[in-house]
Amino acid sequence: MNKIYYLASCDTCRKIIKSLPENNLVFQDIRQNPITEAELEEMYKLSGSYEALFSKKAQLYKSMDLKNKNLGESDFKKYILEHYTFLSRPIFIIDGKIYIGNSQKNVAEVIKALS
Repeated sequence: MNKIYYLASCDTCRKIIKSLPENNLVFQDIRQNPITEAELEEMYKLSGSYEALFSKKAQLYKSMDLKNKNLGESDFKKYILEHYTFLSRPIFIIDGKIYIGNSQKNVAEVIKALS
């Protein structure tokens, strides 16, 4: 199953979704339907790291002063499961491959994978 984890209220996510070719993606708004530990485990297996899935741009990251803490993989996992804002987004899983984040290069790879 090809899937996108995104935030419906995120302008960047909406812009990326509009740019996608016709597809068979299953859409999951992570605010309305938070990710489960099993979903996070699948992402971890594909990415090899919880840190790769973690958003250091999140406002909570700054307000909780997490940048000055020595966070390990278990911390990244815990924070992602505690609050949706810590999941880097969008995350696409297409044909068993994971695409994390909104960089132009990443979005171009997603469009190519869906074409």
